Amino acid sequence: MKSRISIFLQLNNIFLSHAAGIRLPYRRCDWRKLCMKNVNSGSHKKPAHDTRNNWVTMEFNTKCRYNCFGKQSHIDTCIEGFRELEPFGFEFGVFGFAGVHVHFQVNVPKCYSLEAAEIMLKSHSAKKMFEQHPGFRKRYPNGGFWSGYEHHGSTGLIDLEKSTAYCRSQQQRHSVTIVDDRQQRLLNVA
Repeated sequence: MKSRISIFLQLNNIFLSHAAGIRLPYRRCDWRKLCMKNVNSGSHKKPAHDTRNNWVTMEFNTKCRYNCFGKQSHIDTCIEGFRELEPFGFEFGVFGFAGVHVHFQVNVPKCYSLEAAEIMLKSHSAKKMFEQHPGFRKRYPNGGFWSGYEHHGSTGLIDLEKSTAYCRSQQQRHSVTIVDDRQQRLLNVA
């Protein structure tokens, strides 16, 4: 008896031996006829939508940890850059900006790995930041807005409330004040 599956081919004879000691000789048999046929029980039902929990809490730092998120217009541009990836299946939860980094919740589609999702999120948001705020080209002449550091943690349904509270408390935790520099609408005085 052999301790592993072995296949011997000799002229037109095929011998299979298993660890259980079962020997099945096949004489004058073509190896192409030994293939298994597709067997389907018919009990598998495909769900209508993806039911997995792919929520992840991510943290991205700016390159050289420059304080780039001190203005509300920069924060809005970064969020807009992230949200432009929603047609690709990304869903976003709460964002928390703390001057030099951002924490956010994202539901990564099943067709992307976390690495591919990180690359897509960083590249698209950086492109949007450089388009909307040309002054960042002076600070980042090589075009790298985000640092190589990235932290992510899986966010289950139980941890969702804790993660949301943590993202919302970033300004208080890091004692950061955000300057609201967005253009305000003037009231019609007539």
